[in-house]
Amino acid sequence: MPITTPALLVPSTGSTFERGTVQRRDVGPHDVLIDIAYTGICHSDIHQAREEWGRAIFPMVPGHEIAGIVREVGAQVTAHAVGERVGIGCFVDSCRECENCRAGEEQFCLRGNVATYNGRYYPGSGLFDGTPTYGGYSTQIVADENYVLHIPDAIPLDRAAPLLCAGITTYSPLRHWGAGPGTRVAVIGLGGLGHMAVQIAHAMGAHVTVLSRTLAKQDEGRALGADEYYATEDPETLKTLRGRFDLIINTVSAEIPVDRYLATLRLDGALVFVGLPETPQQFRVFSLTGARRSIAGSNIGGIRETQEMLDFCAEHGIASVIETISADEVTAAYDRVVRGDVRYRFVIDTGTIPAA
Repeated sequence: MPITTPALLVPSTGSTFERGTVQRRDVGPHDVLIDIAYTGICHSDIHQAREEWGRAIFPMVPGHEIAGIVREVGAQVTAHAVGERVGIGCFVDSCRECENCRAGEEQFCLRGNVATYNGRYYPGSGLFDGTPTYGGYSTQIVADENYVLHIPDAIPLDRAAPLLCAGITTYSPLRHWGAGPGTRVAVIGLGGLGHMAVQIAHAMGAHVTVLSRTLAKQDEGRALGADEYYATEDPETLKTLRGRFDLIINTVSAEIPVDRYLATLRLDGALVFVGLPETPQQFRVFSLTGARRSIAGSNIGGIRETQEMLDFCAEHGIASVIETISADEVTAAYDRVVRGDVRYRFVIDTGTIPAA
């Protein structure tokens, strides 16, 4: 029988959150039932709940930074056990057959992966057969064992939750573009994504520079592992940094002066977008050809790489810096995220979701 679980729902575009329930499928042979303990608030939750990225599915239960404990496993599950600390990230299924899925890059599934929320299960999949997915702003979730991650004991569950999106979103490009000893990495923005990028790049051995609008967070950035910190509101800053970096990770979701940032790259350097601005970005091709520079984008990571990221963070003592909130504070937290008023990720204590 389907499982009824308390949840926080957005009834329609831009609505405040309401308590309600959603139906989870019964635990199948390869499924894992998870008691959710904490769920991070990602800026993409806000974009989708407010339909800023196009039409969405309502009612919506956001949340793809999920951490909890396994309550039950299906009869044929081998990857996880009852009592295990686990997480779920941005997708809960993929076709498993295309070249990208076979290569462990399920985030780029050619059929399109099944998003943890605001998506639909594949028609004819035998799961909920085309019905909407509901995310982690709830107390339980059922997922296929192949899309569930092990959270190492060294990382507290509340601080682990944001790693399932913010952590892998920054780890993947840093790893792909070879951040490490002898490389100079710049991180644009010190927010939910940026503060993870700084920690991870530092642990990889790179020389890390934060490029932020002001110096307001300089002490925090250096404590997280930044070697240098510059204020981009100073018009001389980017001139001073010309030809400095091998890799720039842009974590902000706003328009930036792309040409000026490209000029700070060395030969063969890359500017990689992981923040998702709503407007097109403008640049001159000459900014690329002058030093064989590249503009690129990166989007989370596959299951294998996400597990690698969690293990790396455990080994190096990395976790998200969080503010834990109750279910009653989520609507206000959305406005605070938009204002940049959070250090550095809100995490919902899902134990506060059921009505008193």
